[in-house]
Amino acid sequence: MDKPTIGFIGLGLMGAAMVSRLLDKGYSVTVMANRSRPNVDAAVARGAVEVGTAHDVAAASDIVMLCMDTSASVEGRMRGDDGVIAGLKAGAVVIDFGTSLPASTQALGAEVAAAGGAYLDAPLGRTPTHALDGQLNIMAAGDEAAFAKVKPVLDDLGENVFHLGALGSGHTIKLINNFFGMTVANSMAEAFAMADVAGVDREKLYNVMSAGPLHSGMMDFVKGYGVDGDPSQLAFAIKNAAKDVGYYSQMAQDAGVSSQMAGGALGALQDACEDGRGDDMVSQMVDFYADKFKG
Repeated sequence: MDKPTIGFIGLGLMGAAMVSRLLDKGYSVTVMANRSRPNVDAAVARGAVEVGTAHDVAAASDIVMLCMDTSASVEGRMRGDDGVIAGLKAGAVVIDFGTSLPASTQALGAEVAAAGGAYLDAPLGRTPTHALDGQLNIMAAGDEAAFAKVKPVLDDLGENVFHLGALGSGHTIKLINNFFGMTVANSMAEAFAMADVAGVDREKLYNVMSAGPLHSGMMDFVKGYGVDGDPSQLAFAIKNAAKDVGYYSQMAQDAGVSSQMAGGALGALQDACEDGRGDDMVSQMVDFYADKFKG
């Protein structure tokens, strides 16, 4: 059976790695440039076809994939005369691999359905390195028939592919997941900085905490920088963490409730961004708290 044609919008670190994987697996891929040329040029050099608009990406594709930074970016590529929806083939499936607001996802899903297609949210877990090898965790949601249609492609991209329910469920679960992870990471970062204030050795603190039920992968990632000086173990920028925890808070508000726990982590992440640390990795929040305690 012929492979479906793929359109891909958003060739950042993760998107470029996913496109590389799709090309490795023999898919025909159509791409468009966004902010920078190098990843697009590399994809074209390997056989991808470049077009000028999201409309043209959709017109060439059975499956349109987006891997973008914000809901606003996704909406900008989806809507308008040059957008995906305007160029969509009948029966095409659109997949948002980014981390978006569930309410935005649901609104776009209705617009895609009205245009004769189907919309899935499928945020990702793991890293671009995993993407190169088809080992992502994919948290898909939306119409089950559409999911079944694209699952062979998702299986080429991910080691663990989940269907989580109605449209928006993937983004909801991803935001809850990231809220929890970033709250833990900030707590551990502050704990190391507080150890400095109290005159306690960071590694000795870690040894005690990690010997009990508090031990987690996130604790180890922050220890990777706070004790060992390696920020790469948690390759997630502070600005992206602030966006995700902010989206979690917005999701709560949209549901008519207010998060009690998100405020501390979100405030610290936003303050770190305003302090010029947005491109640092989340584990480097240790430095933010340490500097804050020094006054």
